[in-house]
Amino acid sequence: MFQVRIHGRGGQGVVTGAELLSVAAFIEGKHAQAFPSFGSERMGAPVISYCRMDEREIRLREPIEAPDALIIQDPTLLHSVDVFKGLNPEGYILINSRRSFEELGIATFVARFPAHHVCDVGATELARKHVGRPVPNAALLGGFAAISGQIRFPSVAQAIREKFPGPVGEANVAAAEEAFEIASHA
Repeated sequence: MFQVRIHGRGGQGVVTGAELLSVAAFIEGKHAQAFPSFGSERMGAPVISYCRMDEREIRLREPIEAPDALIIQDPTLLHSVDVFKGLNPEGYILINSRRSFEELGIATFVARFPAHHVCDVGATELARKHVGRPVPNAALLGGFAAISGQIRFPSVAQAIREKFPGPVGEANVAAAEEAFEIASHA
């Protein structure tokens, strides 16, 4: 089983991101589940969402305490919430930022992981460029597909198009595709 924990803030599409990831897994014939965890439902409040993927039926229903991958949609959470708690030592880290790991204050921590397992992508900027709104979730899923290999980009694109048909979906696919390219070359 592969488990992903997504950290962000209300209004960034954290819950939708996990849902899209689970749909992409279903498209590939996997079993998947996605569910959120949040206290205050206010815009800007910390939100966590989870996604599990497996070749077999998934019976677990509790929050993911030991993720195989982290998607961090808001880098301001890096020093206010223990986003790295329980992360598999061989896990993947994808951060929505154009700042270096040194600038983010996490260079020493991320140096422990295989180099190709850690990536930063300016997903908010990509979303603004393609979608016209600062919602980084779809772009980050493109980056996740590139670094983890757990899901293929065409499945991510199909999941986005199913959720957001028409121009909005195409704009999100374009953001995800650009993030995929950036993460593939990181």
